Amino acid sequence: MYQHSQSFKGLLLAAALILPSMAFAAEPAMMKDGVMTDHKGMTLYTFDKDTGGKSVCTGQCAENWPPLMAKADDKAEGKWSIIKRDDGSMQWAYDGKPLYYFVKDKAPGQKEGDKMKDVWHVITNSGPKM
Repeated sequence: MYQHSQSFKGLLLAAALILPSMAFAAEPAMMKDGVMTDHKGMTLYTFDKDTGGKSVCTGQCAENWPPLMAKADDKAEGKWSIIKRDDGSMQWAYDGKPLYYFVKDKAPGQKEGDKMKDVWHVITNSGPKM
């Protein structure tokens, strides 16, 4: 009986350690200081020309505004979704809007791309700016 309870405690401990990391993997970004960032603190943006959950930022655009890429085993839930880009790669979207970095943001917290050409916007606590 003692060995059985020790095994059960071990399973509970393993579940407690594994479950939080699984939940963390489901959300690729977070709100930090009122702005959505990745887990390294790099600001994320939306592009007004993206519609219907599709990214139109390709080629040179994607070089300047790299997509927030999703891995094959990532799972979306809630307001998070994963979209397929024209090149077949997968990109994270929040509330239907594909997410991007800006190449000129070099350090966590920078928002150099916000309001760029009036079509690029950071996501704030109040949601995507449209």
